[in-house]
Amino acid sequence: MSSKKLLVVDDEKHIRMLYQEELEAEGYTVATSDGQENILAVIARETPRVVILDIKLGPDISGLDLLQQIRSKDQDLPVILSTAYDSFQHDLKSIAADFYVVKSVDLTELKLRVTQAMAKNP
Repeated sequence: MSSKKLLVVDDEKHIRMLYQEELEAEGYTVATSDGQENILAVIARETPRVVILDIKLGPDISGLDLLQQIRSKDQDLPVILSTAYDSFQHDLKSIAADFYVVKSVDLTELKLRVTQAMAKNP
């Protein structure tokens, strides 16, 4: 397992590619998923130290539901919720996340949260 491995789960390919490129430039190893595959299977295969999870993954899949699945299996794996909508911050399901980031082309806040999440899971 890479000591700096991240899993980015987002249904938008350009977001996955942007996050992967930017975070790999910071020295992280980045695995990606479009959210269609079983999240627990992806985590078991990739063994990330931090998961970056989009909230809206398509008409039938919610990142908040995937967050609940992750928490049912692993309470300690840091999860950063990433979304274009800040209204989800008040959804009770979102409190199980470690951090919450509103999507932006400026990834400064995301990178800061990744650093903080890595520190939580040494």
